[in-house]
Amino acid sequence: MNELFLKIINMSISASWLVLVVLILRFVLKKAPKWVNILLWGIVAIRLICPFSFESALSLIPSAETFPEKVISGPSFDVQTGITPVDNRINDYLGDRYFEGVTVPVNNGNNIMTILTIVWTIGILLLVAYTVISYWRLRRKVDTAVRYKDNIFQSENVKSPFVLGIIKPRIYLPFNMNGQDLEHVVAHEQAHIHRKDHWWKPFGFLLLTIHWFNPLVWLAYVLLCRDIELACDEKVIKELGNEQRADYTQALVACSVMLIHHQNLKSEM
Repeated sequence: MNELFLKIINMSISASWLVLVVLILRFVLKKAPKWVNILLWGIVAIRLICPFSFESALSLIPSAETFPEKVISGPSFDVQTGITPVDNRINDYLGDRYFEGVTVPVNNGNNIMTILTIVWTIGILLLVAYTVISYWRLRRKVDTAVRYKDNIFQSENVKSPFVLGIIKPRIYLPFNMNGQDLEHVVAHEQAHIHRKDHWWKPFGFLLLTIHWFNPLVWLAYVLLCRDIELACDEKVIKELGNEQRADYTQALVACSVMLIHHQNLKSEM
């Protein structure tokens, strides 16, 4: 288990370099189609799940193994970030700490890694429990939903539109929506289904659950969700006329105001 977590740490650090690159590219390519950002986050996802790395002189990743395997088997180790000045400073400090009259237990590295592995596992279990409970509560909320048409349902317990389900996704809407707003919101949620966003968001959260200890992965997930929404809006707007685009924007703003109002009421209770 310690070896697995060590591998996850190295994969996460490698992916962090890509996250920083994507953050720069999102700024440079801010006028590009929004689906480009989704593609960039897909490259980060591959790095988060792929245990192998192809290093070259043109690689964006300085080192695929920042912490070598001997961190587990030995009392000390050398950090290998791939950035020489950083490696020298850190390893000089560690060398002084370990070898200037300090006695370090032989299994010190393994013991520390065991503790970190236990903490990592607990974090995963907490996020899994949060996901299961949230899904169960949401399913209970929409148990009484009424079919509007096809895979579209309405419920008095729904305060903001959303898609629920992986294999057979359903669109859930609040009852208090007028006809024009309703049709625009339905178009938005159907675009999510067409783009398979109901797969990509859970997949992204799964990667976040595994790499929960990395703050850059949290940032990447938040921005991924934002970029998914922007790409979805972009797809719908392209198919609308100028007047319809204004109505579509107004419908989304109305949904946002509705959600904020509901959250404010909950906070006052």
